[in-house]
Amino acid sequence: MDLFQHDFMLRALVGALIIGLSAPALGIYLVQRRLSLIGDGIGHVALTGVGVGLLLQRSPVITAVVVSVLGAIAVELVRERGRTSGDLALALLFYGGIAGGVVLVGLSKDSGNANLMQYLFGSLTSTSRGDLTVIAVLGVAVLVAMLGLRPALFAVCNDEEYARVSGLPVRTLNLLMAVTTAVTVTIAMRTVGLLLVSAMMVVPVAAAQQVTRGFRGTMATAMAIGVTAAVAGVGVAWEAETAPGATIVILAIAAFLALTVGAATWRMLRGRIAAERAADHAEPPDVVLEEVAR
Repeated sequence: MDLFQHDFMLRALVGALIIGLSAPALGIYLVQRRLSLIGDGIGHVALTGVGVGLLLQRSPVITAVVVSVLGAIAVELVRERGRTSGDLALALLFYGGIAGGVVLVGLSKDSGNANLMQYLFGSLTSTSRGDLTVIAVLGVAVLVAMLGLRPALFAVCNDEEYARVSGLPVRTLNLLMAVTTAVTVTIAMRTVGLLLVSAMMVVPVAAAQQVTRGFRGTMATAMAIGVTAAVAGVGVAWEAETAPGATIVILAIAAFLALTVGAATWRMLRGRIAAERAADHAEPPDVVLEEVAR
């Protein structure tokens, strides 16, 4: 049966495409700043937002966006002022966020395990038209910000002090990255889930780094890998009857492994070819001896 005959699968495919593009576009900046795991921390805070939405009988996606944005801004301000280390701030996000989320979800009327699991591990097939609209609008906003402000964001991620001396609004750009990270996490929770969203930010970027060198090329390749994994993941999940979110992440990891092995093999072959060419062009020993004797 063709999966495109079903509206819910079409919505799932569109949602996966949006996340496949926006998550790596943001993730390359996080990897550059060595904040690869911040998506997990904000994901736990978003769980508190989900609990608030279920408790107040409001859209969990909207409340998760609001709560996670506030949490991301708070962590960025704490990090900037140096009152505590980045590791401690992330630990507070991990433990406080998931604890608050579990408590609030338990207090809500929709406290079933199935309801909680669809946010933790994603539930593409249950994405409504309203959810898809929110995902599309916020996903496009993240893409526009990451692509339009690429030079300034790259400068901040590469050398924050130099960017500040150059006159860039470093605090504003840092807060923008914190907000877009929170937004990406919350819109991706319907696709891959809060516990797996960080993988879509990091794994495509890590895979692209195996075969590219420049920042622009790495970003484009990472987005291509993210989209490919998203589309293929939805198709494989439909055929194999597996969880779409987990299938997408597994395919992204498979792409990373394949590119890593392929790049290593190519470097080995290129080294051997270069060594053989150097040996072919080497002068005979008797010629070298004659030149030394003279």
